[in-house]
Amino acid sequence: MNENRPIGIAGAGSIGCFVGGMLAAAGRRVALLARPRVVEEITTNGLRVTNYDGAEQRLAADRLILSDDPSIFADAQIVLVTVKSADTGEMAELIARHAAPDTVVVSLQNGVGNVPVLRERLAGRSVLGGMVPFNVVALGDGRFHRSTSGDIVIANDDADTAARLSVPGLAIRATGNIDGVQWGKLIVNLNNALNALSDIPLRQQLAQRNWRRLFADQMAEGLAAVRAEGIAPVSPTPLPSSWMPPLLRLPDAVFEMLLGRTMKIDPEARSSMWEDLQRGRRTEIDYLQGVITAIADRRGLDAPLSRRVIALVRQAEANGKGSPGLTPEQIRAGRA
Repeated sequence: MNENRPIGIAGAGSIGCFVGGMLAAAGRRVALLARPRVVEEITTNGLRVTNYDGAEQRLAADRLILSDDPSIFADAQIVLVTVKSADTGEMAELIARHAAPDTVVVSLQNGVGNVPVLRERLAGRSVLGGMVPFNVVALGDGRFHRSTSGDIVIANDDADTAARLSVPGLAIRATGNIDGVQWGKLIVNLNNALNALSDIPLRQQLAQRNWRRLFADQMAEGLAAVRAEGIAPVSPTPLPSSWMPPLLRLPDAVFEMLLGRTMKIDPEARSSMWEDLQRGRRTEIDYLQGVITAIADRRGLDAPLSRRVIALVRQAEANGKGSPGLTPEQIRAGRA
């Protein structure tokens, strides 16, 4: 990697600031394109990235290129796209106008439809799909906390971009099946909405069998739809996707033992959709449960739980009061 050319972060929110902070802490030049609020927050406080295992990095603002102006991508060697799925097209247009033709673009976004949008708008450029398995919580004052475990995965390419981006504390692996990996992550991400509606931390949610049964039923519904499309999802966890619903239904003690061996979750972990509701932002429900219901419509399948969850999240968005704090029973019934 040419160390003189920066790595751009397109849409530096929670994931983008954490990834950018880890890259900068390892000595890489990093350009964060962020909203003015985030730029001001980091300019005032510096950037602090912390991890569930207690690791911490602090960076002064002058260690980063910070701006809300996309011209900071003019010399970027790689641009990591971390915006919400609904904003992919707009961000692609900005990258097309401001980044060099040889810039490699990597999607580190939820959902399965972002790479085609980027490739359409960035014709001629190298565009790679990616998957971020962990949660990051914005805690204010420039602090971004990684609260769950897992390694970033991106599509392999001739330039070995994954290895060139990987730094201590932020492992990035290559895969020859990024489509399967992204579909596997989408199935797991169906819990984002459940966690957002619950208003309780992820670890506390997964410790309760009623919540896990709801998650298992949501996963089973999603898996049925994905398989009807002829897609074989690749789990982002060490456990195959097909194993997850029955494991989630196990008694608390057994499940806790298995979870501890496969995934680390600290008490601060929340889903990104919960944070969106708390901040009054548009969620990505259309790119998660919405994908499942779209498949169900095409294939003549029933997806009642996904439809109820979509309706409840949209109601919470419209109310603008943050998470409604629902129970599993209320979500199953489709009422707040």
